[in-house]
Amino acid sequence: MLCPYNHKKGTKVVDSRLAKDGHAVRRRRECLTCGVRFTTYEEYEVAHIIVCKRNDMREEYKQEKVREGVAKALEKRPAERHLDELVQAIEQDIFNSALKSDMISSRQIGKIVLDHLAKVDDVAYLRFASVYKSFGSAQSFRKELGRLEKRNQ
Repeated sequence: MLCPYNHKKGTKVVDSRLAKDGHAVRRRRECLTCGVRFTTYEEYEVAHIIVCKRNDMREEYKQEKVREGVAKALEKRPAERHLDELVQAIEQDIFNSALKSDMISSRQIGKIVLDHLAKVDDVAYLRFASVYKSFGSAQSFRKELGRLEKRNQ
């Protein structure tokens, strides 16, 4: 690994520990040339997953899209502080669903997100559902609210 200060090769690992709830390794490194210490994070690289959209278009899975959608749904809600953990759990379910074929539909992703949001925050669930299900009227919104209330009983 290159030293970020002098850009020379040759570092040694001084300390390693788990980070991000076990999904990454935090390493303290020391440059063998200048002696400066710095931190790196090692995360697993996820297989490329293809998302099949409603219009049959296909695109590569992008975590940012899921994160943005969940962040908008959680905006100014108490559960907003758990965004990272929630996105991590959602992604785990997405990867598990796409494990065999490396492909998942956008509908499956939406359902996974809704399942997680329903457990965390009713308002965030309804916000996301209103976009995901394209509510066309107040009646559609009331119907979904009724489903959510039944689910919570």
